[in-house]
Amino acid sequence: MRIDYEDIGKILASLTEGEDDIVALMATMACELHHADDRFDWTGFYRVTAPDLLKIGPYQGGHGCLVIPFSRGVCGAAARTGEVQLVDDVEAFEGHIACSSSTRSEIVLPVRDADGALLGVLDIDSDRIAAFDRTDADGLTKLLRQTFGG
Repeated sequence: MRIDYEDIGKILASLTEGEDDIVALMATMACELHHADDRFDWTGFYRVTAPDLLKIGPYQGGHGCLVIPFSRGVCGAAARTGEVQLVDDVEAFEGHIACSSSTRSEIVLPVRDADGALLGVLDIDSDRIAAFDRTDADGLTKLLRQTFGG
């Protein structure tokens, strides 16, 4: 099963209408995304909790890393650069943090609020090589803007 970003957008809009609590929004989005695509092995958020520091937020899947500095890993790179990270093979990504031995590829997107402030990152891992592409990056970016305003 592969995600239909338009359908998920409608579902998320319905589920989150009027909600402004960031953790509630993250939890709802992580759940809906995780169960919408069989490529998604781990789906969750890392929140900015201090300057240059991410801490685990709502997620679906096995355990994740609890703390990730902006200076390390794919999540750190997305937070540091503000750019989507599409990684076809995590073993080829210098500085990759192995939170799970099953992760083979990853997509990480910055999450911003309506004022442009970085709230955290959305991290989706797959147990397949090259699981994600530009269609996923574009679809997920649209969903993040719709849900968080950024």
